[in-house]
Amino acid sequence: MDIWETLYNKAKAEYHPGNVSNFIYAHNVVCAVEAENGDIFTGFCVESSSGVCNLCAERVAALNMYVNSGQTVIKKLIAFRNQPPFGKGSGMPCGACREFLLQLNIKNRDAQILSDYKTRKTVALSTLIPDWWGDSRAND
Repeated sequence: MDIWETLYNKAKAEYHPGNVSNFIYAHNVVCAVEAENGDIFTGFCVESSSGVCNLCAERVAALNMYVNSGQTVIKKLIAFRNQPPFGKGSGMPCGACREFLLQLNIKNRDAQILSDYKTRKTVALSTLIPDWWGDSRAND
C-alpha cells in the first residue's frame, strides 16, 4: 500500500454525509494530510446555513494537524467527495484553503496535492497560487 492509498483510506473513513443539526451539514467532502513527520491527520467539511461559518475539509485537516501535534508543514494532501480525485480539477483545494495553507507555513508551497488517484498525478501548491502576495512577508 502506498502513501496515497493510506491517505485515501483514512479520508474515506470520514465520508458519511449527513446533518449535524437543522443548520449544519457535514462529512460530504473529506481530506487527509501527511504532516512533515509522516503523521496523518484527517478533516471533513462543515457547511452551515450561514456561509461564513463553513469550513472546508482541507482547513479542518490542517487545523487538526496543528491542534494535535503543533505541526504546520504538509507533505501530501488528498481531498474528495464520493470518489477519489480523477483529474479535471477534482481534489483541488479552493482559494481560501490554498491561502490558508500558505499562511500556515510557507513551506506548504511544496505540498503535493493529489489530482488523479488512478495515475497518482500530483500538483504542488505553489503552482496553484503562483506569485503569492505574502512571499515577502513570509521570508522576513
